[in-house]
Amino acid sequence: MTDFRLAPAVAEAFPSALIALVTATGVRGREPWPHTAAALEELEQRLADGSWHPADEADPRIEAWHTAYRSFGTNPRRIRPSVDALGRRLAKKGSLPRINPAVDSYNSVSVRHGLPAGAFDLDRVTGDVEIRYADGTESFTPLGEPGAVENPKPGEVVYADTTGVLTRHWNHRDAHRTRVTEDSAHIAFVLETLHADRDGDLLKVAADELQGLLAPHADQTSVHYLSPTQPEATA
Repeated sequence: MTDFRLAPAVAEAFPSALIALVTATGVRGREPWPHTAAALEELEQRLADGSWHPADEADPRIEAWHTAYRSFGTNPRRIRPSVDALGRRLAKKGSLPRINPAVDSYNSVSVRHGLPAGAFDLDRVTGDVEIRYADGTESFTPLGEPGAVENPKPGEVVYADTTGVLTRHWNHRDAHRTRVTEDSAHIAFVLETLHADRDGDLLKVAADELQGLLAPHADQTSVHYLSPTQPEATA
């Protein structure tokens, strides 16, 4: 079991934050996931026919993350929140990357609802996970760059376990060590908003949608929520 915790200092700085923790065990990542494939194709078709477009930085959901990034010293125009970067890629290329079914599922839900999302292979996580401010001593190896080592700046919001940083700049980029692959069987997914007062219902719809995509291909799924008033959940 892995506990996820929202550190008191982050909770105080972002009092309306709400994080959905969607967990799946016994995931079967090598079988066809037709509902995920259809969800991606639907988004791409709606973009092509002009009936939908991904949220951009003028959207309040994205703008809130730009403001948060600036508050801890990150330039969001250079290092973009994940959902912002994903939406821009979709708008430019007309399609989303196909990585593997589990990753494709959260990418689809993220861009559809304009909410940052990420995931961790819990079999590669050490100890518990905390969403906290970096102290400058941590190390981070970016996804897809197993030979690289970065050191988050003090005050940057990160996801971290007892070994190192799992996600930099709150939700910009995940670590290579805990990446989700087709063989990941125990996965924790996160969906995030900084304005539960405005987008809490949207987050819950998105979490339910993600759980619906995962459930046919996992032995068990569950959804829990982290907030300043309930800062801990178990995956």
